[in-house]
Amino acid sequence: MTRAVYLGGVVLTAVLFVWGAWERRWIADDGLIVLRTVRNLLAGNGPVFNAGERVEANTSTVWTYLVYAFGWLTEIRLEYVVLALALVLSGAAVLLGMLGTGALWTDRAGARGRSVLLLPAGVLAYIAVPPARDFATSGLETCLVIFWIALVWLLMVQWSQREPTTARVLTLAFVAGLGPLVRPEMVIVAGLALLMIFLTPGGWKRRVAIVAVAGALPVGYQIWRMGYYGLPYPNTAVSKDAGGAKWGQGWSYLWNLAGPYWLWLPLLLVGGYVGWVVLRARADRADDGRGAAESSSGRLGLLLGRLHSPAAVVLFMLGSGLLLGVYSVRVGGDFMHGRVLLPALFCLVLPIAVLPVRVPARDQWGRTPATALFAAGSLAWLATVVWAISISTVTGMPNGTVVGKSGIVDERAFYILNTGHAHPIRAEDYLDYPRMRAMVEAIGNTPDGGVLLPAAAYTYWDVVPPPAPIPEGGAGHVVYFLNLGMTSMNVGLDVRVLDQMGLAYPLAAHTERLDDGRIGHDKALYPDWVIADTGMVDVHPWLPSYLDENWVRQAQVALTCPETSELLESYRSELTRPLFVRNLKNALDYAGYRFDRVPAYEIERCGLTPPPPVEPR
Repeated sequence: MTRAVYLGGVVLTAVLFVWGAWERRWIADDGLIVLRTVRNLLAGNGPVFNAGERVEANTSTVWTYLVYAFGWLTEIRLEYVVLALALVLSGAAVLLGMLGTGALWTDRAGARGRSVLLLPAGVLAYIAVPPARDFATSGLETCLVIFWIALVWLLMVQWSQREPTTARVLTLAFVAGLGPLVRPEMVIVAGLALLMIFLTPGGWKRRVAIVAVAGALPVGYQIWRMGYYGLPYPNTAVSKDAGGAKWGQGWSYLWNLAGPYWLWLPLLLVGGYVGWVVLRARADRADDGRGAAESSSGRLGLLLGRLHSPAAVVLFMLGSGLLLGVYSVRVGGDFMHGRVLLPALFCLVLPIAVLPVRVPARDQWGRTPATALFAAGSLAWLATVVWAISISTVTGMPNGTVVGKSGIVDERAFYILNTGHAHPIRAEDYLDYPRMRAMVEAIGNTPDGGVLLPAAAYTYWDVVPPPAPIPEGGAGHVVYFLNLGMTSMNVGLDVRVLDQMGLAYPLAAHTERLDDGRIGHDKALYPDWVIADTGMVDVHPWLPSYLDENWVRQAQVALTCPETSELLESYRSELTRPLFVRNLKNALDYAGYRFDRVPAYEIERCGLTPPPPVEPR
């Protein structure tokens, strides 16, 4: 009976999460950015955002290639590939996470013949909050991240409860080693897991094998990434200065998620009860006979031996969640409501994903500790369920469609409002976003090509033409706009799409961060640089009135700065063996290189000769 309750709760919770994600299904503009790279992969242009420019615009390597693989196999629309993968991975994450937590309790309590109801509890604190269901199908890698965390959790629990055979350890090492490729900051979770299994007694041959198996794929990819892209991490990390600190903004971001939903309440209720159960059961958690053998090898041996225990695995996951949370707060969070805190939240709820409610034996009912424990567990579970039901009815972040002082928005609600679609999934759904149809029309109306700049009016784009002579078939189009996903997925792969924040445009990514900029958008390259960089006509009246001929010419000179020229060559020049080696050696230097976004200041920084000023006409 108790097993049926447990398995039924696991399946029901997973189904509820998938159903909730389906009800709020959508693909974000940032999710469409991923699909642009996949389109280029399928077209044979390589893992790039714009053909001919080796830029890693996607943060998750595994997610990119997973979508690519299933897109290639199924040959269906990439948006539907993403939607299907997201739903499957999200449901599987909840399923695996609860099975891992359930295994902790069934191994301890079930083996002793006690009747313990394992009820869905802590996991409800995750699936109930709107952002968890929003980013389950956003086209971003959140679904993959929580699936990977849940898989590592389950494997770690199993590893802690059984003899660590070589096959079991190496399987765990390989899965954990994928962390940096799932998302760069998952190196925190991966590193802690690998350190635990490496330090656990098992001989040096096994330790060498752990390093080899865990490191083969990520290290191999890292070498290739540095040579191919000229960076040690995705270009998105350069664009957002992922190593920077914005603690004040980060605390605002944390409260933006935890405050409106009273997220601390279920964590306190369930965590407090589980802590009580653990404290009362300390006498029952005697080691399985390893204590005497380990103590004879000294304190260090005893400490290392304890790493191979369920308690250590629980501490590992809680520590991972805290470190991920601290990192997210340190960098200032994100502009999307709740998004980057979801992996940290998922880690924190996994050890309490299910609640062990012990049913007293017949002779224990009454005013007994067993009855009190049962009552407390039942009340904690009921309170959590009531909280989850009430929170699940909340539509999302209050006033989330308005970009306020914090810079944080309810991304899904924002795009629903601005596209007029309840479920914006396909790229063409975003044609109803301001400026998008006008962009497509402007490209069609300018066969000679040019750079498209968003005009003040939402129905018009300024097009700066290419210089004569125009090559046969036109000089090609460049779209310069912040929203990379919707633009790039509604134009052909022959259209170059760039952004002033630098997600797909290293020239913008390597500018200095704006201290007072909106979080996640604190790079802003002036459009004058794009005209200079693309070689378009640089004089009025072909230039829009808001562009300055002097600034464009200064940008042309600034681009000749040796360090900047070398950076541009690292991802634009033909990839020869010497260039690969140079990129590999200089990737860290390229990543840290920054220049001033004001052309005149950049000329001064590089010691270049300013161009003669253009006299007003």
